[in-house]
Amino acid sequence: MTKNACLAAVIFHILSLNKTKRDQKHRSKAVPEAKSALDRFKYEVASEIGVPLKDGYNGDLTSRQNGSVGGYMVKKMIEQQEKQMAEK
Repeated sequence: MTKNACLAAVIFHILSLNKTKRDQKHRSKAVPEAKSALDRFKYEVASEIGVPLKDGYNGDLTSRQNGSVGGYMVKKMIEQQEKQMAEK
């Protein structure tokens, strides 16, 4: 899978996180392999910004902490995409 395809799959996954539980049951992943890459990326970003994200239950984290992880993920993905576009 190319970097652009993987990045597109990751962005699609992040945007789809806003769907309701009912919608999630009926939705299939565009690129199922992207889930593990996205999870690794999520923990990497959380570590970088000091959010104590762990496997399993994270209900003790604030909305601000969780939102900062997602926001920073999107920021890094956009930066990476812009860098790749500039190289072409």
